[in-house]
Amino acid sequence: MHTIVLATQKGGSGKSTLAVGIAVAAVEDRHRVAIIDTDPQRTVSNWGRRRTVAEPHIHRASNGIELERALLALKRTGFTLAIIDTPATHNALSLSAINASNMCLIPARSSTADIEAALPTLGAVRNLGKPFAFILNQTPPRGYRLSEAAAALNAAGVLALPYIVQRNDHQDALGAGYGVTEYAPEGLAAQEIRGLWQCVWKKMTAESVIREQEPIRAAG
Repeated sequence: MHTIVLATQKGGSGKSTLAVGIAVAAVEDRHRVAIIDTDPQRTVSNWGRRRTVAEPHIHRASNGIELERALLALKRTGFTLAIIDTPATHNALSLSAINASNMCLIPARSSTADIEAALPTLGAVRNLGKPFAFILNQTPPRGYRLSEAAAALNAAGVLALPYIVQRNDHQDALGAGYGVTEYAPEGLAAQEIRGLWQCVWKKMTAESVIREQEPIRAAG
């Protein structure tokens, strides 16, 4: 089972909306998906109560032990992907989530303040030796700040593409209990989320192959 965590200490970065969008895109890609909601705001859990279909599965965890048990149970029961939504604070639970992940996604808006606020999360991820990618989220459709933000995030690490533009479909879908790819499947927001999911999946699986080969190289 692969595990993705969305983490940043900046509130309002859109972690929960991204978690939902990526999860539904992965379900449409025939993965068996669970979202583990560790955020006290319970955005994902509340969204799940508005849904009329069973997938993705949603599980709550309020501490590291509950998170570990949830991941073990999901793996035993055949889930292929777990996505962990974290609170906008760095605490023991956030660090446990990052440590359990195969890929850490760090969302940031295109303002300087948001990008600077994402850098401490990058430090924690690097300290734990985890693969990561930044997501430039809630971006304006156009503007000079977009290219500056992309350059800053590329300089700090890895930037997942495409950018996720701020579009009404994301919030409308969340309020209705849908993923954006279900709510407006032909819309630009849906296209961007599908592209982001494919980018993240390729990065994560490529990284897994590299890490599996490292012991073989060391032995050789």
